[in-house]
Amino acid sequence: MSANPLHRLIGSQGQRLAEPLPPRGLRFAWYGLVFLLGAVDALCGCFVQALWSPWGLLLALAANLAVFYGGLRLTATKVGLTCALVGWLLVMFVLLAPRPEGDFVLSSSANSYAYLLGGLVTGLGVGLLPTRAPYAFGIPRQRD
Repeated sequence: MSANPLHRLIGSQGQRLAEPLPPRGLRFAWYGLVFLLGAVDALCGCFVQALWSPWGLLLALAANLAVFYGGLRLTATKVGLTCALVGWLLVMFVLLAPRPEGDFVLSSSANSYAYLLGGLVTGLGVGLLPTRAPYAFGIPRQRD
């Protein structure tokens, strides 16, 4: 066992393959929950990154990392991460569009672009972490 705390948090592929999958019904409930958490994270992150520049940007990106990694680990599948990322992206698309009155939530500033790009990179980076996938080839299927 490594003494590195980051290695203990992330784990190896062998450790993730040894973890049991949550029951199917519970997994689907968690997919919905992490979708909503991703949407709320996007909404809150847009305001936090604009209010407390530059520390708000770091806080918003840390929240993205927590939601995306939490979705990955909670469901033990990459679908959990995908649900959180899709919820985040859908809200971001809505908030990027200007309103007819001329109002907008995300301005065309470096902070807003850094939040958008940083959130995407964070989500894709978490997707590279090892996890058990119920439909991966070469992994024995676990009965729910």
